Amino acid sequence: MSPVTLAEIVAALGGELFGDATLPISRLAPLDRADPAALSFLANPRYAAQLATTQAAAVIVAPALREAAAARGAVIVTADPYLYFARLTQWWAARTRRRAVAGVHPSAVIGAGVRLHPSASIGAFAVIDDGTEIGADAVIGPHSHIGADAFVGAGTRFGGRVTLGDACRIGARGIVHAGVVIGADGFGFAPQALDAGGRWEKIEQLGAVRIGDDVEIGANTCIDRGALDDTVIDEGVKLDNLIQVGHNVRIGAHCAMAGCVGIAGSAKIGRHCTVGGGAIILGHLELVDHVHITAATVITRSILKAGQYSGLFPFDDNASWEKNAATLRQLHSLRERLRALEKKS
Repeated sequence: MSPVTLAEIVAALGGELFGDATLPISRLAPLDRADPAALSFLANPRYAAQLATTQAAAVIVAPALREAAAARGAVIVTADPYLYFARLTQWWAARTRRRAVAGVHPSAVIGAGVRLHPSASIGAFAVIDDGTEIGADAVIGPHSHIGADAFVGAGTRFGGRVTLGDACRIGARGIVHAGVVIGADGFGFAPQALDAGGRWEKIEQLGAVRIGDDVEIGANTCIDRGALDDTVIDEGVKLDNLIQVGHNVRIGAHCAMAGCVGIAGSAKIGRHCTVGGGAIILGHLELVDHVHITAATVITRSILKAGQYSGLFPFDDNASWEKNAATLRQLHSLRERLRALEKKS
């Protein structure tokens, strides 16, 4: 991509520009690795000292750092530099990335009755089963499989080797990374009595998966179809890599979950919740809106009050858990002091 000027960036994204509007920008970079052709940003005040040493052509900062940043050169001032930078990366990617070519690759297989928008792109060796609908500007990556009677919304992009099961749906502008499986069977089995053989009898999973608009799903994440009702992922949800979402789970709008989270069947999660990496939410529990779970926490009971929760022994509201964790670290010394007192008595 040819360089763009600061003036072009501000015209597209807003912000208040101080300094040379004609400065050419060839790349985006962090403060400590920026060169005179790069645009950087400063969102955390703890890195303010790097303003004095960065080689960036210009820096995106909050109003409180305008004078310090302007003293070294060009600056874009905005109320939320991190959010501005996120939108800048989207604008930059739209200008630099190759666009998918509309049409069907010769090696792809398209079933009967498929409604395929002319602007959609179907990659090599993809398989689209009967009765499916693929929306405008959707991209189905190579070796992906879209099951029968499924639906892919406008502008949604699938990476390679994505599976969308029969009758499953995803809305518009989704991003589904490589290896994701949506609509595999949930884990449902009825045990036989031991005197009858002790076998596990499969419960057929008769529901589907419904995913809203603007959802992003990380690589190799799995979302199981419902047993009777559907598994539901509401709009704006962001899921990291290697997440397991069990059958009949409901995740409210604009939740975000980091890698390796596991959610057991029929858990219900409210809106605007966050879950740290490796956390576990047991089945049939409910989390209300605005609950935030820290990494590696195991949720064993429903949470009916918004807030931050942590822990393994067991989890608790974050403030109580931190107090208990501090006490736990002192148990050994307290034991030794108790032994010394017992010897004296």
